[in-house]
Amino acid sequence: MSTTPLKILVSGDVEGKLTQLYNRINTIQKKGGPFDMLLCVGDFFGDSDEEFQQYLKGNLKAPISTFILGPSKEHHGDHFKDVNGTELCDNITYLGKKGVFSGSSGLQIAYLCGKEGDESDASHFSSEDLNSIRVPLQTDSSNYKGVDILLTSQWPRGVEKYGSKAEEVDSNTTGSSFIAQLAVDLKPRYHFSGLEGTFYERQPYRNHKVLAESAKHVTRFLALAKVGNKEKKKWLYAMNIVPLNKMNSEELVKQPEDVTECPYKNIPVQAKPKAQEESSTQFFYDMSGGQGKKRPGDKTKGPPEKKQQRKPPQPTGPCWFCLGSPEVEKHLVISIGTQVYLALAKGPLVPEHVLILPIGHYQSTVSLPDDVRSEIEQFKSALKKFYKSLGKAAVFFERNFRTQHLQIQACPIERDHVQDVKQVFDECASFQKLELHEIPKLSDLKQIVPVGAPYFYAELPTGDKLLHRISKNFPLQFGREALASPELLNMLDRVDWRNCKYSKEEETNMAKELRTAFQPFDFNL
Repeated sequence: MSTTPLKILVSGDVEGKLTQLYNRINTIQKKGGPFDMLLCVGDFFGDSDEEFQQYLKGNLKAPISTFILGPSKEHHGDHFKDVNGTELCDNITYLGKKGVFSGSSGLQIAYLCGKEGDESDASHFSSEDLNSIRVPLQTDSSNYKGVDILLTSQWPRGVEKYGSKAEEVDSNTTGSSFIAQLAVDLKPRYHFSGLEGTFYERQPYRNHKVLAESAKHVTRFLALAKVGNKEKKKWLYAMNIVPLNKMNSEELVKQPEDVTECPYKNIPVQAKPKAQEESSTQFFYDMSGGQGKKRPGDKTKGPPEKKQQRKPPQPTGPCWFCLGSPEVEKHLVISIGTQVYLALAKGPLVPEHVLILPIGHYQSTVSLPDDVRSEIEQFKSALKKFYKSLGKAAVFFERNFRTQHLQIQACPIERDHVQDVKQVFDECASFQKLELHEIPKLSDLKQIVPVGAPYFYAELPTGDKLLHRISKNFPLQFGREALASPELLNMLDRVDWRNCKYSKEEETNMAKELRTAFQPFDFNL
C-alpha cells in the first residue's frame, strides 16, 4: 500500500488578488515544492476581476492546479455559470456548489459553497444540499470511514467549544449549524473555511466516544485569513497528506495529546437564533448573620419586566442536599451562587474538604444543563486558587452510585504529593479490582458517559482525569480511601465519614472559619 504523501496548499479568501497569491506560490514552490494542488476557500473573486481577466484571456497561467469554491456573495454569481463545476480557465477549476472530488491518488475532498440560508441563489445552501454530499458517500454505512478534506465557505457553528477561542470571531453567531452537522457526518481529517478574515487553528477533535466506540481518526479545523491582509494573519497553509484509504489503520487513528471532544454534539441542526436561556430559581441566604434565614432578592436589580423562571428539578422524596429542602444542613453552607452552592463536607478529611452541589435536584454531572455546569467550573477554579494560597492542590471526585443528588467532593493535598496522586488512585483501584481508565485531559464527561449510567470520576491536580464505569458493586468510600492513604493525607482512620462526626456547634464553627478563609476567592461576594 503506497504511503507517498501529497503536497497540498490551502489559501484563504483571494478576493481577486491573483498576482499576490501566485507570486507567493512561486516562492514556496522553489523552496519546498513541487506541490500537487492549491485549494482556495472563501471568496475567490473580489470587487474587481481585472487580474482574473489576464488568466481568462490566456495572457497569464496559474502555476499550480487551483480548485476554488463558489460564491458566498450574490453579485459574484456571474463568474460561476455551471453549479456542477467547470474549468474557468487554464489550471483554475470551480469545484461546483457541493459534492465530492476524488483524485486519482485516492484523495477525497468534500465541498460546500456559500452561506446557510433560504435564498435560492448560488451563494446560499440548504439542508437538501447536505444530502447530495452524504448520500453518495454512504455516511450511514458501518463501513464508512470519512473523507480526507472538507472545504466550506462558512465556518461550522460552535467549532470553538472545548477548544481555544478564535480571535475576533464568535462561531456561535457567524457559523452554520448545517456545516457543523455535515462535519459530524463526513468525519473529515481536515476541515478548512474562510470568509471571517482571520486565521484560526483549532485543537484536533475526536470522532468517537471514548470507551464506548472504537477509535477513529481526529479532525483538524483551520480557518484562513484573506490573501495579502494588512494584519499579516496567516492566509496560506501547506500540508502533506496520505489519502485515508491508503493509510495503516493504527497510524490513522492515533490520538494527539491535545485532542478534545467533538464540539458539535449539541449543536441544533436548525439555524435559528439562540433563545436567551431562562434563569433558574435563586435562593438567597444571609451569610453574615444567623444561618438558614432567607432574605429576598434585590428587586432593584435586573430587568424591570417579569420573566417566567425555570424551576430546578424537584426530588420525589426527602433530599439532604437540595438547598430549598428542609433536610439540608444550612449551617454547613460556605458560599451560594445562582445555580450552585458550596458546603463543608460531613466528617471532612481536612478542614478545607468541601462539597460542590447544585441548588436544584440533579443526580450527576452528565445530567446537568450548561449553565449549572458552567458555575460548577467557576467554583472549581476558585477552590484551586484558594488551595494554592495554602500551598496545596485540589482533587475533585464524584460518585454517581447510590446517591440521588450530585456531590462533587473537593479536597486539598500538599503540593509535594501532586505527582503521587495518580499512582495512589491506580493502586487503590487495583487493590479493589476496579478498572480505572484515564480519559483525555480535554475530554467532556458528558460525551463519554450516558445519562443515568453509574460511574466514579476524579480530576487530579496534574490534569489527569480518571473514570470507572460502575457495573455492580463499588466501594462507596473509594475516593476518600485514596486520599486518606499514607502516601497522601495519611489518615486511614478517617476513610469513613461516619467515624469523623462533629457536633453541630463544632461544624458551625468549622464552616464559619472556612467561609472567612474562602472569602477572598469567592466570586459570589
